[in-house]
Amino acid sequence: MARIKMVEEGDAEGPLAEIYATSKARSVAKVVPEILRTMSLRPDFLQAVDAASRLHFTDGALNRAQHEMIASYVSALNKCRY
Repeated sequence: MARIKMVEEGDAEGPLAEIYATSKARSVAKVVPEILRTMSLRPDFLQAVDAASRLHFTDGALNRAQHEMIASYVSALNKCRY
C-alpha cells in the first residue's frame, strides 16, 4: 500500500489528465507508471521529470535496454523495488 498521496487516473483533470493520457499511450503495458503517479499532486514537476526521463532513456551511446538495465541494477543496489 502506497504511503504517498496520489491522484488516481479516473480523478485526474486538466493538465494532469493530459500527462496521464500521454504516459499511458507511450507505455508498453498501457498504464500510467506508479513512479509517475507519485508526483501527481505537482503536475508541473511530473511533466518536467517525465521529459527528463524520456531524454535520459533516448538511444545515444546506450540503447533503451541498456539504460533500463543500469537503472534496475542501481535500484537493486539501493534496495529499491523499482
